[in-house]
Amino acid sequence: MKAQLGKLLLPKIPEQFISEQLLINSIESLPIQLNHAVGVYHLPNHHKDPFDRILVCQSQLENLPILTLDPLISQYDVNVIW
Repeated sequence: MKAQLGKLLLPKIPEQFISEQLLINSIESLPIQLNHAVGVYHLPNHHKDPFDRILVCQSQLENLPILTLDPLISQYDVNVIW
């Protein structure tokens, strides 16, 4: 979305750039599962952004850290890096 709005410049089209970066950095994508989506219902309403709430739920259920500067995400019971 940021690239589309001109707030983020990518050296290549998003599909190619992201695919390359996942491979170079040994990162795996985590698909959104039903339990991630349903788990959002049980989260406190610290954050209104549905995408960020899904990330919080994935972090909690999969025991994974979140790399973010968003101070609202730090209000949840998740391991925030950065």
